[in-house]
Amino acid sequence: MSWLKSMMEKEPPEPENPIGTVVIGTLDPDMHLTPKEMVRKSLKKAGFKCIDLGKKAPAADFATQAKANNADIIAVSINTSPAKNNIPQVMAAIEAAGLKGKVTIMIGGAAVEKSDVDAIGALFGETREEAVAIAKKALGK
Repeated sequence: MSWLKSMMEKEPPEPENPIGTVVIGTLDPDMHLTPKEMVRKSLKKAGFKCIDLGKKAPAADFATQAKANNADIIAVSINTSPAKNNIPQVMAAIEAAGLKGKVTIMIGGAAVEKSDVDAIGALFGETREEAVAIAKKALGK
């Protein structure tokens, strides 16, 4: 029931002096918002500016929005196998946008395991608390 409690939490205020910018979304065709929302709210509370792509976000949107917003981190929520199959498209879009090695990529969700994420050189978190810790560590905070 902690997920229900977290979803009922008020929207955190925008950070006045963000410690970093995160582009976050649920990868197409995944429609699960709850895990992404839990992580987004936790990142926002921790002081990150979050650019929310919502659900069913196309792979290219992660790179496009990261470049447009000078993001430090791209956070991808993947909770279904069809969405997991689109990880290569996300990585290709990031590389095509010239962001490879310039932004930190974090991936989490029910459909992915650490080995999946390690294979592409991204960071993996299982909980919203881990996501915040990983984001802060990635930025040296």
